[in-house]
Amino acid sequence: MGILHDLLKDIPIPKMAKVNVYFDNTCIENVPLALMEKLQQNHIRSLIRPGMEIAVAVGSRGLDRLVEVVATTVAFLKEQGAKPFIVPSMGSHGGATAEGQRAVLAHLGVTEETAGCEIRSSMDVIQLGKLPNGLPVYMDRFAANADGIIVINRIKPHTAFRGPVESGLMKMLSIGLGKQKGAEACHQLGFKYMAGNVPAMAKMMMEKKPVLFGVATIENAFDKVAVVDVLTPNEIIEKEPELQKKAKQLLPRLFFDQIDVLVIDQIGKNISGDGMDPNITGRYPTPYAHGGPDVNKMVVLDLTPETEGNANGVGTADFTTKRLVDKMDLEVTYANGLTSTVVAPTKIATTLPNDRMAIQAAIKTCNILDFTKVKLVRIQNTLKISEIEVSEALIPYVESHPNMEVVAGPYEWVFDEHGQLF
Repeated sequence: MGILHDLLKDIPIPKMAKVNVYFDNTCIENVPLALMEKLQQNHIRSLIRPGMEIAVAVGSRGLDRLVEVVATTVAFLKEQGAKPFIVPSMGSHGGATAEGQRAVLAHLGVTEETAGCEIRSSMDVIQLGKLPNGLPVYMDRFAANADGIIVINRIKPHTAFRGPVESGLMKMLSIGLGKQKGAEACHQLGFKYMAGNVPAMAKMMMEKKPVLFGVATIENAFDKVAVVDVLTPNEIIEKEPELQKKAKQLLPRLFFDQIDVLVIDQIGKNISGDGMDPNITGRYPTPYAHGGPDVNKMVVLDLTPETEGNANGVGTADFTTKRLVDKMDLEVTYANGLTSTVVAPTKIATTLPNDRMAIQAAIKTCNILDFTKVKLVRIQNTLKISEIEVSEALIPYVESHPNMEVVAGPYEWVFDEHGQLF
């Protein structure tokens, strides 16, 4: 590694300042009460008849207050005399097995005990039809045979495509309730067509099967429920695009238009399906999504313990460290790309021996004349951006911004004798 050392040894690393970032933290204090008020509306209550077997679709994402939202929905259905049961609605997650999907729900706190009803988990699906483009539309067999179907999901921007409808109730229907076969079918033609295929599949499901309503939440920048709503099929089609816009407004973000170097301490599947949220970094796994800062060079330093070696997202960065690569489980990481059909994020970024050299490599290649004026931002991960660090060159901008405040620094980075950050 002598030549790399020689190329990088004189690249200056800027002093940093600690910055607090402020976001709207308005949230609903009593989510079960707010949800029950929505469920008790006459036009919703009238959909439920005594004795109906109703499938409640619950997904694999860690939604805020998920356990309470599920339990409240189930309790409401029982009050109306229905017989609710839960269907795991998570595409191919949980290893694409019935037991695996039951285990994913348990990990999120959703069990037969906490929900107050039976969980029926199976990978069996029935085909409802085909879209005009030839894509088959599948639905979980238990849900398809039920007297009614309810979907529960958070509405938020997707990380790989843009459209009026992204992650939310329609995606929960098309990909979640489609199980492994439905997820595979929806991804088959790639994210270029996802904005059209997701609602088209969902609409066919709502036309052919008794989808009664969807329970939607929107979370604020701190992942707390800020909005809860209950939508009938017609309302899902009409209102989900509006809720998607609201979700985008509430997203946390880095308040910089252009960043020379973005340093991210950790990536992992527990942070984002993409390892780091592209809506924060401005770096997307496909060309079909956009938004966020323009980042010239990006460095990821390490994996979270919770990701268990899945380094999906490392390929979206420009530089990484030997430490991260040594922790990679290649089989698990590559399986992620094979399922989503997006394989650029599972490539291994240019790998440097330690943190210091990875950061210096990013500064050297970020296409500026004076390295001492580098606009560098460091974050722990894309879930934690209320406290960030910025280089000296960005301090005047931060001081003039209403959502940011310098609280310490400037100070030097602290590396050990091996070039690793403390």
